Amino acid sequence: MKFKFRNYIYPAILCAAVLAGCSDNLDVQPYDGLTIDQTTGTPEGLKAATIGNYNYIKDPYYTRNFHMLVEYPSDNVALSGTTTDPLFYAYNYQHLTAMSITGNFFRKAYQAIYGTNVVIEKLQEGQSAELDQVLGENYFLRAMVHFDLVNIFGRPYAQDGGASPGVMIRNNTDINDLPPRSTVKEVYEFVIGDLEKAASLMGSTKSSSFASKEVAQALLSRVYLYMENNEKAIEYADLVINSGRYTLLPTADLPNYFTYANETNRETIFAIKHTLQDDRTWGSLGSLYLNDGMGYGEMYASESYRNLIDKFEEDKRRAFIVPVYEKNADGSIKKGADGKPVLAARNGYQKYYITKYSYQEGVVTLSSPVYLRLAEMYLNRAEANAKLGNDEAALEDVNLIRRRAGLSGEALFSASNMMGYTSVLDVVLDERRLELAWEAQRKYDVFRNKRTMVRNYPGTHLPSGSNVQEIPYTHPRVVYFIPEQEIILNPKLEQNP
Repeated sequence: MKFKFRNYIYPAILCAAVLAGCSDNLDVQPYDGLTIDQTTGTPEGLKAATIGNYNYIKDPYYTRNFHMLVEYPSDNVALSGTTTDPLFYAYNYQHLTAMSITGNFFRKAYQAIYGTNVVIEKLQEGQSAELDQVLGENYFLRAMVHFDLVNIFGRPYAQDGGASPGVMIRNNTDINDLPPRSTVKEVYEFVIGDLEKAASLMGSTKSSSFASKEVAQALLSRVYLYMENNEKAIEYADLVINSGRYTLLPTADLPNYFTYANETNRETIFAIKHTLQDDRTWGSLGSLYLNDGMGYGEMYASESYRNLIDKFEEDKRRAFIVPVYEKNADGSIKKGADGKPVLAARNGYQKYYITKYSYQEGVVTLSSPVYLRLAEMYLNRAEANAKLGNDEAALEDVNLIRRRAGLSGEALFSASNMMGYTSVLDVVLDERRLELAWEAQRKYDVFRNKRTMVRNYPGTHLPSGSNVQEIPYTHPRVVYFIPEQEIILNPKLEQNP
């Protein structure tokens, strides 16, 4: 990729002063007018560059596009109308080789990787615990971005042992080095190496807005789970769970989970910090899910997800879905002939807003997208145990999550109460869906487990006159095309079928 990376790194460094409010005691000064060698030639400059690297993954070209590419193809969402936004092509599996959300994500991801490589090349290990922490954070960010890239553009590891084409591995700042795509397996191995290095360098003192030892371990649990190295997935989940750093939010607080700032939520392991000055308003993730004085409110909770969550009325996770009702002239809710409230609709699709990306600190469109949290670690362990035949241990973790959601008695699973399920793995995968809905995990959970994405419910993903859309895990559009422009810039890149 022959971008002028130096042109992109300046804004990251210069924004450090602006971002200092979300740093943990980093005394960041402005570096206006200095060359990149000067700004990264001192410990303070390397800290500033690291804050700039976090800013890359906070950029909407990264965070917003990542969410659209991963969550919108899932069975948790239903779009209520056509749109000129290219999100529509992600939602309905009609991908293009020149699709702006993939192109912008790809480029922003490699800008972030370049930024981490600048710090990794310039910062010598072992100078101090503080600088080792900075170095470790860059190893983590480099791993995370490679992992996101390979899962978007490469087929799930478990389908063929990682033999299919992945993405470019970039571990240096040589802009003339244009490598071909490594295999998915090679990228995963690179990610694991970086995460292990990150965990060895970092301590546990950072808030969830930054990488720490446990953040790296949590991502290692996910990576190994996706590889179906179940023992390792359990090992790293255990390290995070037993670290004592995190606790599940109490049941009463669960409906408010995503309204809390990172620093006040002890369940969050890593989230991409947004403050009020970062509020994207109409361009925020939450704006498509909800309209409350601001927002489009066009993407709703799917009928199939609602049917699953509505099995138990006491499930506190139902609070993340808000049904919208028609109003009378006086503002009261309109009732039908049967006396029940009349659901509002858009283009004939009933409105069920989603609130997981809204109301942080009371602001309608403010959100700090959660990337890793403790509930996932229990569910990683549950899935891995289910695949190892440890059914009792798997159900124990599932029930822990269900109890936290307010469920008890017959709503809990046991060998004698499987509630119609024929396998513990099916139980775990549905619990992951219930707990992690709209957090950009469902698509991966379906396809890496060689399942079919079943979207037989109302929404504009269905062709006219059809009520069925089922995407098998073998479908070519499980992954996205490599952006056409990137292949022009680097002819070594092989296009996906």
